[in-house]
Amino acid sequence: MMTNKFWQNKALKDLSHEEWESICCHCGQCCLIKLQDENSDDVYYTDIVCRYFNLASKMCKEYQNRCQLVPSCLKLTPENLGKISWIPDTCAYNILYKTGDLPPWHPLITGKPLAKKYAIGNNVISEEFVEEDDLEDHIIEESND
Repeated sequence: MMTNKFWQNKALKDLSHEEWESICCHCGQCCLIKLQDENSDDVYYTDIVCRYFNLASKMCKEYQNRCQLVPSCLKLTPENLGKISWIPDTCAYNILYKTGDLPPWHPLITGKPLAKKYAIGNNVISEEFVEEDDLEDHIIEESND
């Protein structure tokens, strides 16, 4: 278990790069493809995951180059965190931003990898195998806008 709760003693903007990255618990939710209704701006999650997402490790295979390879890939920062409405309520960054603390299930608290119930499951499909015309068939839920 983590004894140095740096996230409680620093503003998000003051976290080091390593501290910021450690807040990510690798749930994979940000790697799910989301569709936005152009009329209502509603955002819908799909069961389609980015082609660079490694399902076994729950990490991006191209993390360092992700924004160049996928221009629509979102890079969370302390500056944009409160401005993105579709970030899941269970996102550790979102929870920390809203409450000032990490949830009790977070790996920095438990000292263990993220419990499966908080991560995307194996019932996703890589975007490599989905035709663009079929994206709407993969909607699983509306975001929490």
